[in-house]
Amino acid sequence: MFECVVNISEGWRLDVLDELSQAAGRSLRDRHADAAHARSVFTLIHDRDELISDVHTLIETALARIDLRGQWGVHPRLGVVDVVPYVALDDWRADEALGLRDETAAWLGRELEVPVFLYGPLRNGSIRTLPDVRKHAFLDLKPDFGPPEANAEHGASAVGARGVLVAWNIWVRGTTLEEGKRVAKAIRSRAVRALAFPIKEFVQISCNLIEPFSVGPSQVYDQVTTLLSTGEIERCELVGLVPEEVVTATDRARWAQLNLNLESTIEARLA
Repeated sequence: MFECVVNISEGWRLDVLDELSQAAGRSLRDRHADAAHARSVFTLIHDRDELISDVHTLIETALARIDLRGQWGVHPRLGVVDVVPYVALDDWRADEALGLRDETAAWLGRELEVPVFLYGPLRNGSIRTLPDVRKHAFLDLKPDFGPPEANAEHGASAVGARGVLVAWNIWVRGTTLEEGKRVAKAIRSRAVRALAFPIKEFVQISCNLIEPFSVGPSQVYDQVTTLLSTGEIERCELVGLVPEEVVTATDRARWAQLNLNLESTIEARLA
């Protein structure tokens, strides 16, 4: 099976989110919506053919129902269909995930006329990261598919192939955005990507754990606790699904603190 974690720039209109969930079909395993980010994460998992069909229907529906000009939120975005990463749940099928990425990217650019930037392993042997795309898109990086410029309504999309990651946020009360940015910068590494966002009375340190089997939520939590000079952690938030191995490798006494549980694992949703 393959996973596709579609990030869409819509976070508060429940009627639209429900329509998108319906469009995702039998592949949909989880939906996480965030109004402050104006962003929803749809986790789809299925066999190759059904997955790509459901992903394409979800993308078509999102582009038909969402106008980027009416969206706002703290999270950076390229477009309505912001990020579309494919993940091979079996490592030996990574090349097939690349094929799914390229097929979707070509279709999105050709049929829906959305500029598409690839990320992950490229055919020339290099690796382009999602932060690379966000930093260079339309500046010194041209779209790989679709028109050379984005329209205001739909923007552009980043379509990738990657390994399993864990999206996980830390909510801090009683600190400043500057302090949050300092901490986010300090915890960044090959295994962790992090940004800080102001959300009401909190600063959210938003993390992507790129190597979650070696650096998991507990290590990052403890690192943030040590680094914070003001404020304290209010709560943690899992975004999407997590591999069961990451949960079971964590001290069970800390699951509630880290917002981990077996019901939110990939394996549980496929059972």
